[in-house]
Amino acid sequence: MAIKKSNKLPQTEVIKQILKRCSSFGKRQSYYEEGLPEDVPKGHFAVYVGENRTRYIIPISWLAHPQFQSLLQRAEEEFGFNHDMGLTIPCDEVVFESLISLMR
Repeated sequence: MAIKKSNKLPQTEVIKQILKRCSSFGKRQSYYEEGLPEDVPKGHFAVYVGENRTRYIIPISWLAHPQFQSLLQRAEEEFGFNHDMGLTIPCDEVVFESLISLMR
């Protein structure tokens, strides 16, 4: 019986990839020279939620929140992190808005 090697990265590496990739995706408006959207303040990143892929700008500190980590795990299972769609959260927008109101 062969041992199957997991393709999952350590959580810190996943978070680094998320931040690197998410900061450069989204609505192509105006960008800084570094390729980061001007409408995403320092210390925040964009996520896309629901069927309509509504864009939310959220603080990086939420990455440590257990409920948000659960959403990230669901996103990884459903979409993976190796794609060009930006960080998409598989969650109904109303549920996501309720969650972020509790996290504030």
